[in-house]
Amino acid sequence: MPRKPQPAQPGDRARIEVVFDRPQLLGAVFGHYDQNLVAIENALGVYIAARGNRLQIEGEASSIGRARDVLTGLYNRIVHGEEVDAGTVSAAISMSAEPTLDGIIRHDTGEQPPVMIRTRKKTIVPRSATQIRYMEALTRNDVIFALGPAGTGKTYLAVAQAVAQLITGSVDRLILSRPAVEAGERLGFLPGDMKEKVDPYLRPLYDALYDCLPAEQVERRIASGEIEIAPIAFMRGRTLADSFIILDEAQNTTPAQMKMFLTRFGMNSRMVICGDPRQVDLPDQSKSGLADAVSRLEGVESIATVRFNAADVVRHPIVGRIVEAYEGPDSAPR
Repeated sequence: MPRKPQPAQPGDRARIEVVFDRPQLLGAVFGHYDQNLVAIENALGVYIAARGNRLQIEGEASSIGRARDVLTGLYNRIVHGEEVDAGTVSAAISMSAEPTLDGIIRHDTGEQPPVMIRTRKKTIVPRSATQIRYMEALTRNDVIFALGPAGTGKTYLAVAQAVAQLITGSVDRLILSRPAVEAGERLGFLPGDMKEKVDPYLRPLYDALYDCLPAEQVERRIASGEIEIAPIAFMRGRTLADSFIILDEAQNTTPAQMKMFLTRFGMNSRMVICGDPRQVDLPDQSKSGLADAVSRLEGVESIATVRFNAADVVRHPIVGRIVEAYEGPDSAPR
């Protein structure tokens, strides 16, 4: 459907022009059938007209400024060889409202973003202001609690940082763990050996690994013991030195399990505990070890707590709206 500019209203709307040096890159910025432009127009209430390497943006003054920053950010991602997809556009639109994102959205200087994670398969940059704080904490603190809903990148970014440190040799092992608690289902008896029984619970961790490392490297490092994926019960009695340790779905630990896990911390290690305190699947309303640990440890030196919310969801935009609906005034933490 062709896009038509809305009639300008004096004092209400304005127009700016943005010029790009390399017009051959604008096709990737605009997207297939201009889908990226349409997304920006719909989200910000602006109209964008392209003439060669010049774009005219019409709308409210604050909105056209955000649209300019989004388009400039997308353009510079292309210049730096990074991909632009629907998720990137959605994240850029959300981040354009933040005042602290110089070098990530605006990216005008051509410099690299101030925080990023490099893995064998991709370079990962933050997609929300909270992700910036989280990625900084992942490089600075010994223990990091990442709290918030699904889709905010808590576990994915932790795995990416762990892979980056494993590649550079700053840690010797990557240990990924999860409590084997059913999320409301009753799976019954699972056939097979121990690995086959627990792998379904750990699948999200495998998915993140395969997105950061080639498949053959994942398999080789698992076989050599450099990467270990196991339920939290397997951590008992160990001291984990020179390791990057990640606990996912931590809201489904008991206080005793969480204490056991945290005290596995060894020399030259980093530990990340990810979970959503609102999504506890423990039986009989048992107290969550995640909430208990955060209440005890928040503010302790070298321990960081990063809280995500629905605005930080970087999956399909509808996921953020679903999260907001479930976290509305009529909902209550479980």
